[in-house]
Amino acid sequence: MAALWVIVAMSVAGGVGAGCRFVLDGFVKARVRLAYPVGTTIINVTGSFLLGLVTGLALAHALPSEWRLILGTGFLGGYTTFSTASLETVRLAQEGRWRASALNAFGMLAGSLIAAALGLWLGGLTA
Repeated sequence: MAALWVIVAMSVAGGVGAGCRFVLDGFVKARVRLAYPVGTTIINVTGSFLLGLVTGLALAHALPSEWRLILGTGFLGGYTTFSTASLETVRLAQEGRWRASALNAFGMLAGSLIAAALGLWLGGLTA
């Protein structure tokens, strides 16, 4: 079982991650005038990259397991948003914007997988 300080730090990090997501999404929405959810895509792709990096560093023993929990589960769990991406994909489909819906679903998935693999590879270079 994780120590109490790790659970508290994970919880705080989750709140900070959610706050960062809110600020970044608002920043992007204020500057990019598209009906496509660019902010959510940026958040999920960068979050996937960072989670890959954190995991790669942890697997290479360059990051303590407690920090993997705090950063990966806490911060990045709060920062990334699968549920919002899913809702936005459905909303685009309901509006009849099939291409945007498919791009949001499959493009974000592909981008996130590639970003996670790159982060995992980079994190593993420290081994």
